[in-house]
Amino acid sequence: MDGVEAGTEFVVTRDGRPIGELIPLRQHQQFVSRRSFAALSAGAPVIDLDRFRRDLEMISDDVDDPYAR
Repeated sequence: MDGVEAGTEFVVTRDGRPIGELIPLRQHQQFVSRRSFAALSAGAPVIDLDRFRRDLEMISDDVDDPYAR
């Protein structure tokens, strides 16, 4: 944990096979108020919700579970 706190990243393995990462938290996280977010988002493109939903319907639900054995 001292290494992670000092900024070192580690790969976690099981039986020599990588299964995860242990990394330091980002130190520069900053809270953004709702008012600031709205102001920053004012110039974002408008999203057509009907088109977005149609696009989502095209995504396959047939995804393999990497944790299924």
